[in-house]
Amino acid sequence: MSYESFALVYDQLMADVPYDSWMAFLVEATGDQGHSAKRLLDVGCGTGEWTLKASEYGYDVTGIDLSSSMLTIAREKAEEAGLKVDFFEMNMTDVQGFEPFDRITIFCDSLNYLETEEEVQKTFANMAVLLKSGGYLLFDVHSIYKMNHLFIGQSYHDDTGEAAYIWDSFEGEYENSVEHELSFFIEEESGLYRRYDELHKQRTFTAEQYQQWLEEAGFQVKSISADFTMDAPEETSERIFFVCTKP
Repeated sequence: MSYESFALVYDQLMADVPYDSWMAFLVEATGDQGHSAKRLLDVGCGTGEWTLKASEYGYDVTGIDLSSSMLTIAREKAEEAGLKVDFFEMNMTDVQGFEPFDRITIFCDSLNYLETEEEVQKTFANMAVLLKSGGYLLFDVHSIYKMNHLFIGQSYHDDTGEAAYIWDSFEGEYENSVEHELSFFIEEESGLYRRYDELHKQRTFTAEQYQQWLEEAGFQVKSISADFTMDAPEETSERIFFVCTKP
């Protein structure tokens, strides 16, 4: 999974994503009402759409992502908005070299792109090192229900005029995993459309398994909730949220 061609149309296709809901969740979970000067690391920042919202709110933000193309767009956005945000091309499984942060976020199911148990455990261990004592780690993942019932066997498509996509999802190699086959058609200056193909893989685990790994990494799990609320997950919840602190 590279996200390189996906970066070209990512913001168009994610226009309806509720970035403000992630911000509201962060503020409610941490008590960071008002403008906060706390240092925040946004892991899997993509094109920086949510990252810049955090900066505008008042956080001192650093963003990391694997995709150089995504980060190029994020830097351009920050410059145009006059915001000082540092972006780095890094893997969440081995990110290092930073002073500890007050807040770490891994939003928009970025953690689901880790395919093995070891990668998730290593990421949690890294986040524990990067987080100050008393700080918060917040992240969300796709639920098992969403992975197996709302993704697998489904096909999605959209046409914005300048770009179109076909998104087919299939059962993945591992239990509770999915493979997304994406084809993008992007209009060029000539009026013709160029096709790009990518394969994205995602995997999820039970909330109990995530909690065990978090506690083994030294975190205290403050809450496990669903779908941008503080309510406990139900059988058909789609997005599971974790709020963790480092003692």
